[in-house]
This record gives sequence, C-alpha cells and structure tokens, in this order.
Amino acid sequence: MKQVLADEQAMAAFGAALAASVTEGGVIFLRGDLGMGKTTLSRGVLRGCGHTGSVKSPTYTLVEPYDTPSGPVFHFDLYRLSDPEELEYLGIRDYFTEQALCLIEWPDKGDGVLPSPDLEIQIELSGTGRSLLLTPVTQKGQAMVDNLSNTTTELAGDD
Repeated sequence: MKQVLADEQAMAAFGAALAASVTEGGVIFLRGDLGMGKTTLSRGVLRGCGHTGSVKSPTYTLVEPYDTPSGPVFHFDLYRLSDPEELEYLGIRDYFTEQALCLIEWPDKGDGVLPSPDLEIQIELSGTGRSLLLTPVTQKGQAMVDNLSNTTTELAGDD
C-alpha cells in the first residue's frame, strides 16, 4: 500500500489511523532518512491510542514506554545504537508481548536482535510531502493494511 501525505498534520493523522487499524499489539518498523517524519508518525499513533501527554523522541533513551488506553506502546529510536547487542542489556525481549505495539525507528541498527516486523513503513520525500510505502510481513501486518485502506483516502495530498 502506498500513501502520499501532504504535510506534518497529515502524517500525524495517518499515525492515528494506523493506531485504529491495530486490533492487537504488533511490531512496526519505520524506515526513512533523518527528517522524514518517523517521530511525527509515531506521535500520531500514540495520539490514536489515546495518549494525551507529551511525546518525545527516544533518540537518547532508545525507548519510551507509554501506557495508553489501547494498551502498552513502546517507541524505539535506535539511531544512536552502536551495537545491536546493546539491546540485550535493555531487556529488549521483554517489550515484545502480544499486547504491546512496538514502533521502531532505525530498525537496521538492531539487526539480529529485533524480532521480525508485522509491518514495515518506508517514508520518502514526495514533493513537499511524504510518500509512505507500507509492506505487510505477517498476517497481522496485512490486517493493519487492510483496515487502513478503507480509512486513509482523505489524508492523501497532491502528488
């Protein structure tokens, strides 16, 4: 599924729609260069899960936990990770439960330690907006995409 979003507001709205598409926890890899909107998308997901407090980028902490009305959400930013084995010291495996939604920015930095994703989202520039390519990896990821496809047409901007 490809989605073109016009601006930051559309990215946050798409994140909220993505949150609504999740019926149980899952693992979502967020890929894209610096400044593409991975954290903005994550903020939208958290808002969609009912989180009302601040959402900060976990660039220095590696993970920020959120207890939302929709269940636990863990937002990872692995940009500053120098060795995937560092994730073992974080107790990384404890985060990946059936109920938890795990959003992982820079997943390549955790190769060999992270579980496979349910859904991968590649974010790239598209004019002044962003283009998102959603690739489901599991049946759970496919269900997310199927649920999204009916709710996101109003978010699209001009190509």
